[in-house]
Amino acid sequence: MSTTSHHPAPTASPSGVGPRRAARTGTLMGVASMSTVQLGAALTVPMFATLGVLGTAGMRLVWAGIVLLVLVRPRRRDFEGRDFAACVVLGVVTSGLMVFFALAIARLPLGTASALEFLGPLAVSLFGPGHGRRVWTVAAGLGVVLLTEPWHGGVDPVGLAFALAAACCWAAYILLTQHVGDRVTGLSGLAVSIPVAGVVSMLVAAPTLDGRLSWGPALIMLGLAVLSPLVPFALEFQALRRLTASSFGTLMSLEPAIALLIGVVVLHQVPGAGPALGVALVVTAGVGATRSGARSEPVQPPRSAEPAVEAASEQPPARATADCAV
Repeated sequence: MSTTSHHPAPTASPSGVGPRRAARTGTLMGVASMSTVQLGAALTVPMFATLGVLGTAGMRLVWAGIVLLVLVRPRRRDFEGRDFAACVVLGVVTSGLMVFFALAIARLPLGTASALEFLGPLAVSLFGPGHGRRVWTVAAGLGVVLLTEPWHGGVDPVGLAFALAAACCWAAYILLTQHVGDRVTGLSGLAVSIPVAGVVSMLVAAPTLDGRLSWGPALIMLGLAVLSPLVPFALEFQALRRLTASSFGTLMSLEPAIALLIGVVVLHQVPGAGPALGVALVVTAGVGATRSGARSEPVQPPRSAEPAVEAASEQPPARATADCAV
């Protein structure tokens, strides 16, 4: 889940790979990343009946945090005091993103919830530096009206509130990720923020898991945590090596449309003409706003002498994705 204005410019294509081939490969990786994020979200929905919404979100983050701690093994000396605190705050925001989105898709179709959640990164792009974005704001506004269809009163207002709360968390997530990515190299920041998110989520979810948790559902959630967000992290890391920041962000703007498609195929959530057009307008607004506001350089270069591509890898799916989003 991300916008171009918050990814450093990727390094040159891997050696021996032509620019066009690298771009094609990066595009396929980006699409695969978004697809696994949304597929993971769709496959999570049936677990709500077993673990509850909060328990499902919490278990997924806990497993993702454990795997990242084992693989990355962050060290305290990798961070200055304020940078470490920023990673902790990022973890709290990631927890909110995961939990609110899970609560939203428990009440709304996946495509609708994803498009509403995407208003967070879209707002960051629309209100960032640049001009000529009024048309994209209007397109996004029309998209929201068509998604919610207030004249029918058919959208669950609580689900709508949860989706918009997830959007706010995603916007904050992007801004904090930009700061962490500029200050901390590699995946160390992510290996701190995701475990923090897991702890916060489980503190919220623990009362709902009483008598529900067993090894079977726990292992299923481990598999879902690998499917998303861990696999998308790896795919986006590789895609960022092959695509320009602007191209990558434009590609990510297609995620609500992918969510709509997966909702139809996996969850049999067939949208009406109005919501489908609303998703199309939100995607169009995302593409337009992102193309006009790419951020080509980090504000401050990483302190470490590690390769620049590792700095780029710190920018996780806007999903932690955490599905991040779920």
